[in-house]
Amino acid sequence: MKPIHHAAQQGFSQAAELYQQVRPDYPNEIVNWLKQELQLDQSSCVVDLGAGTGKFIPYLEQVTSDIIAVEPVQAMREQLSLAHPEIKTLDAYSTEIPLSPQSVDAVLCAQSFHWFANIETLNEIYQLLKTKGHLGLIWNQRDIEVDWVKALADILQPLEQDTPRYHSGDWKKVFEHQFLFRLESVKVYSQVQKGTVEQVVSQRLLSTSFIAAMTEKQQLELKQQFEQVVYEFTGKQPQHEIEFPYITYAYHFKKI
Repeated sequence: MKPIHHAAQQGFSQAAELYQQVRPDYPNEIVNWLKQELQLDQSSCVVDLGAGTGKFIPYLEQVTSDIIAVEPVQAMREQLSLAHPEIKTLDAYSTEIPLSPQSVDAVLCAQSFHWFANIETLNEIYQLLKTKGHLGLIWNQRDIEVDWVKALADILQPLEQDTPRYHSGDWKKVFEHQFLFRLESVKVYSQVQKGTVEQVVSQRLLSTSFIAAMTEKQQLELKQQFEQVVYEFTGKQPQHEIEFPYITYAYHFKKI
């Protein structure tokens, strides 16, 4: 069993409530993706792996009610249970999921797979899935084609250190020499998160694992830095409304 990365364990434990409040939702098209690409319906049993505070559950619930959320960080599970008391949750690692073999139609990892992208996890998912089971990986990414978003990303980059991230691409390596899953399709969607600069920019960035693990003083300095960048590029103050652009990537793998 691989321990949870310290940035996830500490950052998400401290910022679980903030995470639930400020993280962006997913594009509505993702519901059709679940139905059409992953062929899920009301009879499907799905696992939300690395479910966090349950941000992806409303999309799964539009397809099926048979949902099992797996999340090892207690503070995140507590937020999930507050938001979705109807959902069965398991305190488990991605490599040791206490469910019967071949009992699940699909495993979804929304904003999470980069934390546990190892062959032990793939083996565990493979065991859980039915013969023609599906693995869906979804990420919201900030759209760095927009100048002020790129400027924010440049501040974050040196702070990441060894924290697993989607954009590093390291998570893809686990699929290179394996005969468990094949990539069926990749879909790309765009969306915006609307709110005040403080809500959707600075508070959202403070919920990032490696920032949430910092001291309050460091976080306050970064918050001011983020808000200064937005002001320089857009003239908007923390209380002004803004649209934060995101690109959503959805990968569909099928069990071989």
